[in-house]
Amino acid sequence: MARRKDLIIAGHKIPPGEVRDLQLPFSESYLGTPVGVPVRVIRAPADGPRLFITGAIHGDELSGVGIIRDLLYDKPPELLRGTIVCVPVVNVYGLEHHSRYLPDRRDLNRCFPGSPDGSVTSRLAHAVFEQIVRPCDYGIDFHNAAIRRTNYPNVRADLRVAEVKRLARAFGSEIIVDAKGPDGSLRKTAVAAGVATIILEAGEIWKNEPGVVEVGVRGILNVLKNLEMIEGKPEPPVFQITVGETTWVRAERGGFLSFHARPGEIVAAGQALATNNSIFGRERQTLVSPVHGIVLGMTTMPAVKPGEPVYHIAILTERRYEEVKRRFEASPAGALYRRVQRDLATNIVLQERASNGACEGAA
Repeated sequence: MARRKDLIIAGHKIPPGEVRDLQLPFSESYLGTPVGVPVRVIRAPADGPRLFITGAIHGDELSGVGIIRDLLYDKPPELLRGTIVCVPVVNVYGLEHHSRYLPDRRDLNRCFPGSPDGSVTSRLAHAVFEQIVRPCDYGIDFHNAAIRRTNYPNVRADLRVAEVKRLARAFGSEIIVDAKGPDGSLRKTAVAAGVATIILEAGEIWKNEPGVVEVGVRGILNVLKNLEMIEGKPEPPVFQITVGETTWVRAERGGFLSFHARPGEIVAAGQALATNNSIFGRERQTLVSPVHGIVLGMTTMPAVKPGEPVYHIAILTERRYEEVKRRFEASPAGALYRRVQRDLATNIVLQERASNGACEGAA
């Protein structure tokens, strides 16, 4: 890999062996004071790959903040070579107002690479892309599910690109979704610019969930080991599958849901996922999985209207379904995959579906 001679981040030249806390200025407050994005740069004495790590591009998505904080403040990695550029909070305005968006109501993750003369959102996108992303070789971006939903941790990556594929597999998530990403997203724009980038989708907004943090930190350390930036061998997942197709299961009737499947659960075609009842408990509809697959995400809101999404399923062939099910069932109860699966289901009421169609006690 050809290396650039100087490392300049947020306008600052970072010499080998230095750790720097910086501010990337991009705007001003109503009072005229600078508004900036906090950045920590860790550079090893020896040259090597440059990896950026970003969180809270959507200001209400806090998992990346927790992951990067845990990485830096618990047991910071001792780099043998290369550089980590850590940006726990990209959307500082959104974080302050508990909002996905910036004050101009634009979605930052649809505005990259941005413009120095554009809207507030476009200017932030431009500053981050030019001064954080472009100087790097690799990137990991952390996201949560949309409001009133939760996601089981899954990496999303454009696997047509060799270095992106390497990064996605090294991260160690059980599920990899092969997708380019939406136009204007950080990862799609970064990949187009030659910076191999993946994202992790995991958990809920406004939360810092322990299992999600553990998955994220393990994934970063796995990537650093794979890139030979730190010592050690990557920690493999219980299983790892790549899916190229997903489907949504939507409500067909208005009502109140009883859930039968949790995030990360392996489900068979025809398996009951939820029962849609009237407000007084009369069954109106049973939602079933149309495919063999894994629950990527689900609503946490039991009240639904027709057309609203309830479950997001990663589609598996019958052969892969059987293989994944066997490996999961053979894994220990304390495996990270199982613990995260249980943790993400603690805020929803799970009920088993009895053979006669009735719902039995909470799972």
